[in-house]
Amino acid sequence: MDIFNLEKILSGEPTFRLKQAREAVFLNLIEDWDEAINLPPDLREKLNQEVPLKINAKVFELKDGAQKALITLADGVKIETVLMRHQNGRNTVCVSSQAGCALGCAFCATGRVGFKRNLTLDEIVEQVLFWARILKKENKRVGNIVFMGMGESFLNYDNVLSAIKILNDENGLNIGSRHISLSTAGIVEGIKKLADEPLQVNLALSLHAPNDALRQEIMPVAKKYKIAEIFEALEYYIKKTRRRVMLEYIMIKDLNDSPICAEELVALIKKMKQPLVFVNLILYNETGVFKPSSAERVKAFKAVLEKEKIAVTQRWRFGGDSAAACGQLAPHL
Repeated sequence: MDIFNLEKILSGEPTFRLKQAREAVFLNLIEDWDEAINLPPDLREKLNQEVPLKINAKVFELKDGAQKALITLADGVKIETVLMRHQNGRNTVCVSSQAGCALGCAFCATGRVGFKRNLTLDEIVEQVLFWARILKKENKRVGNIVFMGMGESFLNYDNVLSAIKILNDENGLNIGSRHISLSTAGIVEGIKKLADEPLQVNLALSLHAPNDALRQEIMPVAKKYKIAEIFEALEYYIKKTRRRVMLEYIMIKDLNDSPICAEELVALIKKMKQPLVFVNLILYNETGVFKPSSAERVKAFKAVLEKEKIAVTQRWRFGGDSAAACGQLAPHL
């Protein structure tokens, strides 16, 4: 798809044609320009040739009700995106920002396939459009977007932010900014830059360890960005935006799930003196390297945080049995 080339293609048409075309794509969620019956037949034919709306995707049904789509892009590169259907009726799309990932986190299958390239603005938006089209047939809509798929979103900052603005646009998919979440492994420059944006999106930090030594064992990016520097950026973000920050913490058996690690995490958070921080515990999704923590270990870890009045939740797992959960997206690029 190259839907953002519409303005150039329609430059010789009456100005209202551009509005009609955008409404057809983002509001009516058409899959072929022939469905846009308010456009002249010759223009529909031209648009089908120059801006085809077909998305080359294969959908996999998952046991927990979620769905994963393998999308093949125009140059043959493959990416994955996931639709999570919640029991309360909400629908969340997990979006990829890169083909592969350069960070190489030890617990993440995406990092092991390496980095191919950044996704374009179109390629990011079309992931959400794909699921929006499917949900429309069920009289449902996309309610939430999480940039927690393949890649580090802050290493493709401009395209990701441009995509968010389009997805948030009332003339686009009209998804509220407070229903859009960005996850980062701790790219300090990106955190500070996001703080200065006039967007009320949510920020999540993939922390996964309470000290630099352990974090560097499993996340090579930690050698460049130390926890103290990252938390300083988070404080700046919170002071500028007054928005909560989620600390994502993968629970890995016998690695980062001890009571000592929990106490170190408590100390880190208390040092910030920021009530707008909460912890999201994520049971490790197996990628052939580690093992997930036991239920008892997670419960004990969570209890340490709760005792110290740290806000903590445990993420509901989607797609873990079908290579579609956090850290498992790894198509052959």
